[in-house]
Amino acid sequence: MRTITAAVLRECGKPLDIVNNITIPELGNGQVLVKIHYTGVCHSQLMEVSGARGVDRYLPHMLGHEATATVIDIGPNVSTVSPGNKVVLGWLKGSGVDAGGTVYESPIGKINAGPVTTFSNYSVVSENRCYPLPPQIGLKEGVLFGCALPTGMGMVQNQLSLNPENSVGIMGLGGIGMAALIAAVNCGARLIVAIDTNDDKLALARRIGAHVTLNPTRDALTESIQQANNGELLDYIVEAAGSCRTIESAFALIHRQHGKCVFASHPKHGDKIQLDPFELICGKTIEGSWGGGANPMTLLNQAANDEKSLAPLQHFLSDTYTLTQINQALEDLTNQKVVRAIIEMDGNAHE
Repeated sequence: MRTITAAVLRECGKPLDIVNNITIPELGNGQVLVKIHYTGVCHSQLMEVSGARGVDRYLPHMLGHEATATVIDIGPNVSTVSPGNKVVLGWLKGSGVDAGGTVYESPIGKINAGPVTTFSNYSVVSENRCYPLPPQIGLKEGVLFGCALPTGMGMVQNQLSLNPENSVGIMGLGGIGMAALIAAVNCGARLIVAIDTNDDKLALARRIGAHVTLNPTRDALTESIQQANNGELLDYIVEAAGSCRTIESAFALIHRQHGKCVFASHPKHGDKIQLDPFELICGKTIEGSWGGGANPMTLLNQAANDEKSLAPLQHFLSDTYTLTQINQALEDLTNQKVVRAIIEMDGNAHE
């Protein structure tokens, strides 16, 4: 009998546990059994592991929400994927049944899982979290279409009216920030400013196409932007650095009459942003982003038909870990050593 090996969160603030011999339940309506090939680690998992999202009512549970996989089996009423299909897994709802979560039996007792979890070699997921992977896109690159690319690129494409006359800033150069940078470059914005405290990421941003790079630990952001932008602040800014402080800082860098700040950060539970209401009255706007308002399949099909759009994705994929190294991957992401930590599964199921 096939079983699952997974990295499981048993207690917030503690490392993930690798648990073997997790039983695969009978597939319910709209559920899909997949074999995971690669999965990404993002800021959301850091928050879950640390407990920064508040009280966790589902412990112990599985984590992860972006991956590439092969469909092994399907439950009743699944119509969009078939066994043998290569798919991207993501948290944004796509086509098909919204099947909800799963409860697994294991040597440590019951383990909860949401509609999509990916820190395991096999997973039972909801049909509508599976997006068919075009053959032009590799399994490793495909991981990024589960979260980072739809969110980052979607923020620019769907929430900003960005054109070649505009100036735009990207604050925070993790996976989402880098994806937003790629979209800004593709839009041909007149001035693209990349902001991060990590000089390696700033160097990468310049290679991707940023015109100006700033490190707030040594650069005066307002003055530097005005100097590069004919005395003006930015038309738009995408904030993806992850804290209330950086959201506030990003809001301060946009033009008073018409500037717009869009943020994807999910600060610690209970934290509040503080803004001067007069800035809003003067014409600034600010809004959050739910996955960039993106449709992952639209983005996948666009990328499949545009080889040049795939080239920058290689910059995300330099750091690969095994499932047993997942806590190291989480630590490296916390310490900003990587843009996107990618876990490569060994695929050794217990038959």
